[in-house]
Amino acid sequence: MDQSPYDFVMHASDRELRILDGFVHRTFQPDDCLFFILSLRNIYVHHGGLQAVFEKGYAESHSIFGTLAYFRTVFMEIPHLVRSEKHVSNVLRGASTKRLNMFLRWMVRNDDAGIDFGLWENIPASALKIPLDVHTGNVGRSLGLLQRKMDDWKAVEELTGNLQKFDPYDPVKYDFALFGMGVFEKIGNRDR
Repeated sequence: MDQSPYDFVMHASDRELRILDGFVHRTFQPDDCLFFILSLRNIYVHHGGLQAVFEKGYAESHSIFGTLAYFRTVFMEIPHLVRSEKHVSNVLRGASTKRLNMFLRWMVRNDDAGIDFGLWENIPASALKIPLDVHTGNVGRSLGLLQRKMDDWKAVEELTGNLQKFDPYDPVKYDFALFGMGVFEKIGNRDR
């Protein structure tokens, strides 16, 4: 992408897109990569960009659940292989949508430390959901903040709800602490 991903997404010719033919990462294949590039192009050309899509989803639903569902609908609106759908979590099927919640945390929350950028102002930090992974889930269970056994959307709602009791305006500020306790302190590690 010549160190210019936005320019590549917006302007790469069919010939230039062929550079993706050999791209593979785990189960992410060249067809998936091409679809992602073209879907992002569609979002920027027809929907005003990622910020506009996420903010519209929030404005219409007043929930992160609705926001994530709307984003996925828009992302999948161009022709694609069914296999490519597995690479974008589906909150409507109960997925925890860890990566999308992390992305929203970065873009919405402003921590003044350079980790969370706080660039998007039309989604409140109070609405954000915890980016649930195995570490935050296990630590949450260990601390009595999460009873649900599965790391799914219901667990995201439960854990975030309990974190809101500590700070209703910024419940995801605890994400890094929970993650760190699991990774570095081994708290909640089921293998012990």
